[in-house]
Amino acid sequence: MKTRSNKRMIVVAYDVSDDRRRSHVVKLLERVGVRVNFSVFECMLTDRQYDTLRKDILECISAKEDTVVYYPICLDCYAQIVYQPEKRKSYPVVRVI
Repeated sequence: MKTRSNKRMIVVAYDVSDDRRRSHVVKLLERVGVRVNFSVFECMLTDRQYDTLRKDILECISAKEDTVVYYPICLDCYAQIVYQPEKRKSYPVVRVI
């Protein structure tokens, strides 16, 4: 019996002052998300992936100089997101069972 992993949308916005640290954060986010703006990624993550991402990012940023904010988006709100112009990349349809 195969179990389905529940994923949720997390929007990650960052302000990392150092080029090297910022590059590391971007590489971590590119593995799990889609860049929608210069410092903003949309990530469809399981709870485990979300916890790992936060841990990995925290290890590479400066607590005194940098900021990373995680915005969880509920599925109903995710379905109502509007992109102008229309978004080029998209995730598979998320269905609630």
